[in-house]
Amino acid sequence: MLTAITRAVSPAIVHCELSFIDRKPMDLAVAEEQHHSYEKLLGKLGARVISLPAESALPDSMFVEDPAIVLDELAVILPLGTETRRREAESLAHALSRFRKLEYVSLPGTLEGGDVLRIDRRLFVGLTQRSNAEGVRQLAAILAPHNYEVIAVLVTGCLHLKSAVTHLGRNTLLANRAWFDSAPLAGHEWIDVDPAEPHAANALALGGTIIFPASFPRTRARIEGRGFSVTSIDISELQKAESGLTCSSLLFEEKNSDSR
Repeated sequence: MLTAITRAVSPAIVHCELSFIDRKPMDLAVAEEQHHSYEKLLGKLGARVISLPAESALPDSMFVEDPAIVLDELAVILPLGTETRRREAESLAHALSRFRKLEYVSLPGTLEGGDVLRIDRRLFVGLTQRSNAEGVRQLAAILAPHNYEVIAVLVTGCLHLKSAVTHLGRNTLLANRAWFDSAPLAGHEWIDVDPAEPHAANALALGGTIIFPASFPRTRARIEGRGFSVTSIDISELQKAESGLTCSSLLFEEKNSDSR
């Protein structure tokens, strides 16, 4: 069964970390409503949603993608690049331990799940302000026995690799190629974001549907023009916290406990 782990919006989200956008006033009630709509959409598209309680002292804790990577064989718990966010990993690791064996990347390595783009058995990992070469090295060592290839990608223009590129399926990537070195991803088909929508590269492919922010209609038209089915969702308030769509859930196939 497809499982999605999410976490309720922290009441402290107004104090979230910001790196590439300016801080704007945020309406907590609207942010919570938009996140609930996101969770409902995941359920509608076939995922069993496990919503963890809010972490009131951790402003960015809604972004469950960052502290962990979940693969078929194991989950890897990550030391986040921002020290104040590292406490997010503990409760998430506890939730994931029901489903996967856990491995850990350790400091001085830093790594955030938003920098990890998985395409089959290749993991493209962004080198960013949040994820360093030592983190990438440790991840490669952990995953080598499971026959995953880990490939570093230099990112210069945004917070995470998946802020700049996501996989839509059919060997197709949605990207803002001005923000990262696209050479390691050669061989894929590309849909470039509309120039007026530079932040539009983060989409979530699920159940034959591309979930996409309603704020980027021009790029949506480009995706649909390539034959993909797109469902838009309003995350405008969450975007004030530098949110995309992939960062708010961990998606994986649930396995029986005796198969772990």
